[in-house]
Amino acid sequence: MSEAARHRLAGEPEAIYATSWEHLKDELRLLDVRLRSKTIEQRRESNADPLAAFKGLVLSESEILELLDCGEERESPPVDSTASFELELEIQQRRAASLEAGVYLSLPRLAEQFHLSRFEEQCLIICLAPELDSKYEKLFAYLQDDATRRKPSVDLILNLLCRANEEKIAARVTFDPQATLLKCRLVQLIDGRGDGPSTLLSRFLRLDDRIANLLLGFNHIDERLEPFAQVVSPQPEADQLDDGESIYIRMRDFIESHFRDRRAATNLIFYLHGHAARGKRRAAEAVCRELRLPLLVADMERMQSGQPFEEAVWLLGREAALDQAALCLENIDSLLEDKSKPQLKSLFDALRTFSRLTFLIGAQEWHPQDMLRDQAFIPVAFSLPHINESRRLWERALEGREGFDEETDAGDLAGKFRFDSSEICCALAAAENLARWRSPEGWRVTMADISAACRSQSAPRLGSLARKIDPRNSWREIVLPADQLAQLREMCDQARHRHRVYGEWGFESRLTLGKGLNALFSGPPGTGKTMAAEVIASELQLDLYKIDLSQVVSKYIGETEKNLRQIFGEAEMSQAILFFDEADALFGKRSEVKDAHDRYANIEIGYLLQKMEEYEGIAILATNLRENMDEAFVRRMRFIVEFPFPDQQHRRRIWEVIFPDEAPLEDVDMERLARDIKLAGGNIRNIALAAAFYAAADGGRILMPHIEQAARREFQKLGRTWD
Repeated sequence: MSEAARHRLAGEPEAIYATSWEHLKDELRLLDVRLRSKTIEQRRESNADPLAAFKGLVLSESEILELLDCGEERESPPVDSTASFELELEIQQRRAASLEAGVYLSLPRLAEQFHLSRFEEQCLIICLAPELDSKYEKLFAYLQDDATRRKPSVDLILNLLCRANEEKIAARVTFDPQATLLKCRLVQLIDGRGDGPSTLLSRFLRLDDRIANLLLGFNHIDERLEPFAQVVSPQPEADQLDDGESIYIRMRDFIESHFRDRRAATNLIFYLHGHAARGKRRAAEAVCRELRLPLLVADMERMQSGQPFEEAVWLLGREAALDQAALCLENIDSLLEDKSKPQLKSLFDALRTFSRLTFLIGAQEWHPQDMLRDQAFIPVAFSLPHINESRRLWERALEGREGFDEETDAGDLAGKFRFDSSEICCALAAAENLARWRSPEGWRVTMADISAACRSQSAPRLGSLARKIDPRNSWREIVLPADQLAQLREMCDQARHRHRVYGEWGFESRLTLGKGLNALFSGPPGTGKTMAAEVIASELQLDLYKIDLSQVVSKYIGETEKNLRQIFGEAEMSQAILFFDEADALFGKRSEVKDAHDRYANIEIGYLLQKMEEYEGIAILATNLRENMDEAFVRRMRFIVEFPFPDQQHRRRIWEVIFPDEAPLEDVDMERLARDIKLAGGNIRNIALAAAFYAAADGGRILMPHIEQAARREFQKLGRTWD
């Protein structure tokens, strides 16, 4: 008599399973009963074993009977359906009692998540068996009358679980590609023979590794998802969020209301978009902490570089269902192109199948329109903190911190770095580390330390589209007329005091666009345009990126806008200075529209104007030919700085500052050089460097003959002569 039967006769409650494995052992015992019954049935239909001489090459009946402990020497009675019925009843009763007692059982939990029938559960057990004991491979091979067929086929499963042909025919739908087992990738259907397509009955079933591990108690994320996904578990207490991010409370309340309303769509999708890159994910995490939900986070851009997208997105959705987690999909912008529509369709099909709650994170506004089908889609816009709010966050983070210089200006930092509270704390901690590294004893954190830490934390990912320039020049090195120098200083002043004008004095509320600094630097090559951008970056302690226009402009429709969107979007958080050198290649006069190419070129220019007005940092356009610039551009520039060809007075000043203090100059006539060498500052720099190398190879002193020789070479490069 079984344990369950004894409890029933004694009037006691059913014995519960202590663990999932205890339950699975009973399920395997039930499988053994069915296998034994099937084997005895097959034995009765066969003659005595004629294959004893081929032991090792074939699977003999005696070996199989020994594995099943049902050889004749055991004198086991024939097994009929009564034994399997009683064991099935016992399992179901103990299982129900265990679940009522709150015991976690992996198979029932999986069945609940995917709405599996008892037949489908038994299919999983049959597929799990050879993962646990190799004896089942031999048993399956014997029952399929083929030593090479060691995995359970559809035919074998139907024979084990169905009594009549009518039941088998009805059960075939279980193995349809759109049925749960295959659609949700719980099992894989494998061709049974290599000589052509197999019939359904001859195909094998293999349990997915992730499902096998789950049933056995190893609930780790699918290894195929690890390159681009991770599970973020909820914490006991939610982090304190900024006032500007309180929108997460509205999201939480909406979610709770949505799932209480039976009339609402089944699944809910939030699209979090805008400039606040990290704030969007933090809001999703905060919502899930409030709801005590795990969050499965995946990067859509990285996801496209590995396995087929459709397979990856279905595995991702299944993982969310297995972990009972919400989904958070970052970098959704990588799919918002016409060529990505099939991928988007696969994504929404997977979300519809698996995910009750999804957060999509992107930068641009977007609505999927016809792809939703019974899924609620809520766009939520995120923006960078306003100047006043940003200043309060910096002041609150700096309050009470020791080791910071008194001149630390929260307003200046707020104007340059629009961080949330978490990012500010990380930046200040990094600044402290920089200060300690510079001076372990008696360290003090300076504004330069904080700016360096902020730039490191918010460095744009521009890749091949731009090159970061490390500013090496200061006001001392740049030689320009007084008015041009004054304009550059005015640019720095506007950038430095924007928090006061826009924040304290309220101008931010009056401006929708144009809160950044747009400047046009025009003048001949070598007159100091790039150096001026370096001086501004050094003065303001901001990153400077020189845009490679050859990488930005594309002949393919839409690619130029995509590149520009990436440049301005990545630079937004750090307020980096964007320097477009030789910009007339992209910003020439808008042509009269004669064909589609002209029309599209004008669209690109219009798009650039839009992004420049939206950008709140500094964008500098440099051109050698001002007359080629469209007047529409000129009108939209906050500053226009003309870099003239230097006259003799300014050339002398350039010669005086071009040599470092350590350079061994001797008997150099600066006045003569300024008078005779009529070249721009860039050419003068080349001459000074070449003269230094001539001197290094000829005695170690920089003399006039060295400079004159270098000048001749520079004129040769320009296709001119000089005596």
